[in-house]
Amino acid sequence: MGRPGKGLSAARQGMSSTRNDDHLVERKLDSQELFKGHFLHAFRDTVRLPDGKQATREYVIHPGAVVVIPMLDDGRLVLERQFRYPMGRVMIEFPAGKLDPGEDVLTCARRELLEETGYTATEWARAGVLHPVISYSTEFIEIWFARGLRQGQARLDQGEFLEIFTATPAEIMLWCRDGAITDSKTLVGALWLQNVLSGAWELDWNIIAA
Repeated sequence: MGRPGKGLSAARQGMSSTRNDDHLVERKLDSQELFKGHFLHAFRDTVRLPDGKQATREYVIHPGAVVVIPMLDDGRLVLERQFRYPMGRVMIEFPAGKLDPGEDVLTCARRELLEETGYTATEWARAGVLHPVISYSTEFIEIWFARGLRQGQARLDQGEFLEIFTATPAEIMLWCRDGAITDSKTLVGALWLQNVLSGAWELDWNIIAA
């Protein structure tokens, strides 16, 4: 089975790459499939705890995803409003989407930006990765920045309904503070944006043919 952390360098895995974590690690003894849907796959595993006792762990296998922080030439950012059924409300988010089987993360980022917003970009930079639900899912989300944007026609999937809009970095930070933005990938994207704009964190930009 796949595990989270795809694309991480040893340096970004932090102390776990240099320490012996045997006193923390749980070992799988058995695995039972609970559900297999269109893209989610749920299991219940029996594990051996560090103290030798046994426990069960229920979790969901996720194919992984990308989130894109699209930067317009005037400094504004491209965002979207989308109804999220499990939440029962419209959420403010950066463009994002799941990886197709065998799909490269940059290819996915470019595809999702075009499909959801109609924008293409000539410059791309990978920021990092986040694991939004570490207690019950293998999901990882690659964080990408895009600039040199050109607007075209969105290519939404059947049954997908979005509202695209733009906002300033200051507006985004206020929405994060005030609770208008609660989506985890967008909150982490805003953290990256704030540090990139301040010069605290650097990005390695690459020119990609649109």
